[in-house]
Amino acid sequence: MSVVDSRDGSAAGGVEAVPTDLPDGFQVQVDLRCAHRGDLRYLVGGSPTRMLRLSDAALGMMSADGRIAVCDKATRTLCRRLLDAGIAHPRPMFGPSTDQVTIVVPVRDNQAGINRLIATRGEARMIVVDDGSDTPITVHGVGVSVLRLPRNLGPAAARNAGAAAAVTDFVAFVDSDCVPAPDWLTMLLPHFSDPAVAVAAPRIVGLNTRPGLFALAARYENGYSSLDMGPAEAPVVPSTPMPYVPSAAMVVRRSAFPGFDESLRVAEDVDLCWRLHDGGWRLRYDPVAHVAHDHRTGMREVLGRRRFYGTGAAYLADRHETLAAPMVMSATMAAAVVALLTRTATGTAIAMLLLGQMAVRLRRRLDGLPQAPLVAAQMTGRAAGFGLLQAGAAICRHYWPIALVPALFSRRYRTFVVEVAIAEGLVDWTRRVLSEPTARPALGPVTYVFMRRLDDLAYGLGLWQGVITHRDPGALRPVLSR
Repeated sequence: MSVVDSRDGSAAGGVEAVPTDLPDGFQVQVDLRCAHRGDLRYLVGGSPTRMLRLSDAALGMMSADGRIAVCDKATRTLCRRLLDAGIAHPRPMFGPSTDQVTIVVPVRDNQAGINRLIATRGEARMIVVDDGSDTPITVHGVGVSVLRLPRNLGPAAARNAGAAAAVTDFVAFVDSDCVPAPDWLTMLLPHFSDPAVAVAAPRIVGLNTRPGLFALAARYENGYSSLDMGPAEAPVVPSTPMPYVPSAAMVVRRSAFPGFDESLRVAEDVDLCWRLHDGGWRLRYDPVAHVAHDHRTGMREVLGRRRFYGTGAAYLADRHETLAAPMVMSATMAAAVVALLTRTATGTAIAMLLLGQMAVRLRRRLDGLPQAPLVAAQMTGRAAGFGLLQAGAAICRHYWPIALVPALFSRRYRTFVVEVAIAEGLVDWTRRVLSEPTARPALGPVTYVFMRRLDDLAYGLGLWQGVITHRDPGALRPVLSR
């Protein structure tokens, strides 16, 4: 492997280049799941999946368990390359202190939430931004102040106002219905010892850990909220399994913060993440840090919020074009998936032919990797499985109004849609259970599939509402690469 940074760090639009040199003492840990058959010389992983073959010199820089400490130009370059590839994760040994952080809380008509949040803030300074509450928000305590907006301007404008009033190097945005764990800032701040990191975000979990047995919506939201980005640490990169992090709780580097788009009342956090990434900044999600969120509990509230989130896709498609696409896959894989979904002998034969061609091409790219043909076949099979799941999820979530029309008139197609809805839901439930084997599932498979499909119907309704309002189908257009 040539030890060369894969990104030049330059920012978009002529903005000053992002600093990318990791400091001495910074450490990274290779994800050992990426080591081909335990051999650290061959690393296969990341999103999109790539293969790195390390030189003897690069291997000599890491310990037997895949840990690398930055100590010179070569280790600095190698660590950056592995981090950007998603094959290694940061293990910073130092970072800013909490007195370099100001907590900014946008709030409207939630005095109880503010009181609860102030009680758990620790020693960090806090600016509460009252976004036009009917009854003005009051605060108490040393280091806590309130900034009142003249009228309700929305959470994006409220956060921007709070960030503008802060004088510290870092700003932690926390919504008023959140309760951070005492050590959440201590866990996240070391990520900023990497000068290229603009955002570090915690895992957002449910505050009510024991909703009632029959409170189906509350149990679903508590266990599978759209704010919970899961148990796996990851770089935040568009069009990957971690495309954004929610602004309900995140820490930002103030010098990198361009401000939320105040014209957006939804998806402003996604827009911020994508603009920062486009500017060359790195963003990290670290589930070791926890923030609890007081989720909605009523079925109408939960589904109404999902519909509202769905409307944001049209805004994102207008600003970021293909990044908001409901499906992203190669044209060959798309053809193979369609062929498989026909569930005919001819379709299966066509799919096998196309997948075989993909495996052959991939085999050439893996030249030099031990057992490359087997690895290529395995990777192609996993890609096909992911493609089927992606298509099934899109049918149920993004395209259900289109799928509904033929289902009304064709029993065969109706059966197909129902089978897809059940199969995709069961696979998704299983995937979630396997990702956290020690945690008790919030819902069983049947109730999860039921709630998942209601979630999809609500989100899809909002998506189509946004598309029709904007008269732009960009949020419905899949991206097919060559």
